[in-house]
Amino acid sequence: MKQMEGFEGDRTAIVKFEFNPKDGIDNPALSLAEDTDGEAAGEPRFYLLSKGSAETFGFCLHEELGGRGHVVRQVELGGLAQRRGLQDGDRLLQVNGRFVDHLDHQRVVQRIKASGNQVLLAVLDGDSYEAAKALGRDLAQLLPADVRPRLCHVRRDKNGFGFSVSGPEGTKGLFQLSVRHGGPADRAGVPTGSWLLELNGASVRSCSRAQLARKLKQSGSKMTLLVASGAVEEFYRLRGLQVPAAAADASWLPYKARELHMVKGPGGYGFLLKEDDYGAGAIGQFLWEVDAGLAAERAGMREGDRVLAVNGESIEGLDHQQTVLRIRAHEDWVTLLVIDPASDEFYRSLGLSPLLFLEDGDPASGSCTPSLPSPHGSPGLCHVDVGPKGPGSWLVAAANSITITQSPRKEEQRWLHEAF
Repeated sequence: MKQMEGFEGDRTAIVKFEFNPKDGIDNPALSLAEDTDGEAAGEPRFYLLSKGSAETFGFCLHEELGGRGHVVRQVELGGLAQRRGLQDGDRLLQVNGRFVDHLDHQRVVQRIKASGNQVLLAVLDGDSYEAAKALGRDLAQLLPADVRPRLCHVRRDKNGFGFSVSGPEGTKGLFQLSVRHGGPADRAGVPTGSWLLELNGASVRSCSRAQLARKLKQSGSKMTLLVASGAVEEFYRLRGLQVPAAAADASWLPYKARELHMVKGPGGYGFLLKEDDYGAGAIGQFLWEVDAGLAAERAGMREGDRVLAVNGESIEGLDHQQTVLRIRAHEDWVTLLVIDPASDEFYRSLGLSPLLFLEDGDPASGSCTPSLPSPHGSPGLCHVDVGPKGPGSWLVAAANSITITQSPRKEEQRWLHEAF
């Protein structure tokens, strides 16, 4: 191993994940079971689904009347999910390393949608799922202990980044980190002995030592690392799976969404909601003109914050008027999940949604926040990719149903605003 120097510095809720076939050959299905003659009965299976920006995943997720669990249905013949090995009737246990069997159906949908073009799923066949439930087994115990990588943001100090990199000479993509105690990398949460998987959102699997050295030097005064312990790296490697950043533990990152709970006073909430662009043609809902002394300012609202969720429901993919209606759903209170511009830009630079990293126990995740009332009390759906209806079409979940609506044209959105 050589070391690089210089870095010491019915009632059925259905959500369809459609797949548009493309030319080419896909890798075979990847599963937790290592038996090549078939999957072991009762064993969870892991699938990493990766699609293009114009593609979808090729299956539906059902919540079925009288049934239990989040049920995989309508796996499209020849679609991505089928080619990977997903089967009709499978029950979804994990999304990106996070247990979801106990979560509300739309929360599970939100996690998949927030994952973007790549998602890691753990499933159990339907018969084994029902048998385990009948026996009162804890399904979480069927899954491995925490096998999540870690996202760390390191800022250089006068002595460098505080780590060095080593790897076998002549081998690409294998880089182990040695971390100086008390240095910037250590303070950022990088464990010594961990393996480097991504640098600033880009995989290093195909990098030589010299190429990685150049990339590290080009990072300037700060860099974001996706790292994994030896045990985590081995878990994925033995199963032929890429370690997805969407599955990472992001608790060490300095960039986080914030939850604002407001109770309306005589002067209202005291802010203006405005719709505008926020990069690459994306449309967002932004907070402006925060009035001094009123509820919004007291809750910690800052001008320029972008709204991610209202009352525990993601608003990505919703237009201005739909967002306004959600804010006004309750007469005298509202809870907003927001992100400041610097944090927003950080996650965009990595190609990740900040909604990926809200844990179940985090009030901002919606699990501890009252949801928007609907005829059946079910929460809504978050951002989806372009579907079969073409650009500008979005799936919106309400009252356990899915409809297609068309977003207003960009020129009609820019100056929409509403005072609260």
